[in-house]
Amino acid sequence: MFETLSDRLTTVFSSLRGKGRLSEEDINTTAREIRVALLEADVALPVVREFIARIKERARGAEVSKALNPAQQVIKIVNEELIEVLGGETRTIRFAKTPPTVIMLAGLQGSGKTTLAGKLAKWLADQRNTPLLVAADLQRPNAVTQLQVLGERAKVPVYAPEPGNGVGDPVEVARSSVDYARRNNHNVVIIDTAGRLGVDEEMMRQAADIRDAVSPDEILFVVDAMIGQDAVNTAQAFLDGVGYDAVALTKLDGDARGGAALSIRHITGRPIMFASTGEKLEDFDLFHPDRMASRILDMGDVLTLIEQAQRTFEEAEVQKMASTLASDEDFTLDDFLEQMMMIRRLGPISNLLSMMPGMGQLRDQIDSIDDRDLDRIAAIIRSMTPAERANPKIINGSRRLRIANGSGTQVSEVSQLVTRFFGAQKMLRQLKQGGGFPGMPGLPGMPGMGGGRRKAAKAAGKKAKKNKQRSGNPMKARQQEAERAAQRERKRTEAPADTGLPAGFGGGMPQLPPGFGGGQIPDLSNFRLPKKK
Repeated sequence: MFETLSDRLTTVFSSLRGKGRLSEEDINTTAREIRVALLEADVALPVVREFIARIKERARGAEVSKALNPAQQVIKIVNEELIEVLGGETRTIRFAKTPPTVIMLAGLQGSGKTTLAGKLAKWLADQRNTPLLVAADLQRPNAVTQLQVLGERAKVPVYAPEPGNGVGDPVEVARSSVDYARRNNHNVVIIDTAGRLGVDEEMMRQAADIRDAVSPDEILFVVDAMIGQDAVNTAQAFLDGVGYDAVALTKLDGDARGGAALSIRHITGRPIMFASTGEKLEDFDLFHPDRMASRILDMGDVLTLIEQAQRTFEEAEVQKMASTLASDEDFTLDDFLEQMMMIRRLGPISNLLSMMPGMGQLRDQIDSIDDRDLDRIAAIIRSMTPAERANPKIINGSRRLRIANGSGTQVSEVSQLVTRFFGAQKMLRQLKQGGGFPGMPGLPGMPGMGGGRRKAAKAAGKKAKKNKQRSGNPMKARQQEAERAAQRERKRTEAPADTGLPAGFGGGMPQLPPGFGGGQIPDLSNFRLPKKK
């Protein structure tokens, strides 16, 4: 949704990096580029003007001029102002003190109200609520049937006393649904109302009548994020005609420029509460302004990724995966298939990668990822025998031909999978043994991160070898040899130094504990601090 805006802003900020001080010209150029990026993203002009004015005012202030890294400070300012434009804080549902909580959906026809009603019902049910869907859209053909299908998929009951298709009184349906919910212990009522292709008096009157009949606790204005500037005009018309408490954005997974999301909050003063990001019922969540701002600025959205994993995976599955990776046994193709299927349940791989910081620069590569490749890999592994999955080394030429025929793939694809699996298995084995991943820098006290022990020992050996090299100067070489001989004699004849500490605190201890050097306590009598320059 915000790819165009994100790309432009990333380009703007890259030109600032490396500058030790920002001049007035730098600030004006940056502000101009941000203005163009926002206008290209279809953000309303009044929003752009105020946004740019705030950024220029803060960029000229002390927080940037006295900063060690002015470019990062400007990015921080843009991030904070973007969060403010998007709503500041996450808005949640205000539940009624006495159930049921009534939520009324309003919006134009085609904005996705009915689908959003099903997603909202599933989202509430997953949080241990007992929602009831109400089919009050009796105007659009098959709207009642569509809601019933969605309710069945979401495992949420649907109240539909009228067949729809122009038959029935939507106001009476809405009114009676509240009594029905109260009698059947539903704590939330979601009313799907009718829309029109455009704003008209009949639609507004019907929505206002339903509002007056049920006195909803929350009125959500559902808007298609892909309709651009017209979304702002429609939002203002509904605010004047019916009134609403918050906005729900649909089709955020589309290729529109996304300016509506940045404009509605500022123009109407109503926060964005929910965002629909896909076609599945699970592609729905609260709208977090701070996370959306981070995604626009290519800072990632790791929190949403973590929450998504928590919702998708059971704790037992996570524990099993962790124990498999930590066990002494080799990682098998069965383990690989199981974990690949777990990741597949999180959604499209490209969506997962896009939530990682800095991935905007690799958008072309991410977009080229085809999830069907994972399905082909799964088919190849499932075409193997249990013995072949446990020990891929036995997969010879004839076996590869049989596996390829069974999975509908080429022999070369089977060979590539086996080869890559051996590489991954070797890397994981190295990690378990403390070798770490090749190419990763070692961290003190962190075995397994870059080959800690072996690399440290190798480096120490090189250093010792270097220190033992004889000097090219004959006089200096004789002096070095004499010093080494004296040191060897001193180690052989001298008694362990008495530290003067009582027993138990190091007194008279010739050896350090294992793991702390294991040698004699060094003689510090000739130790001198370096002279101050």
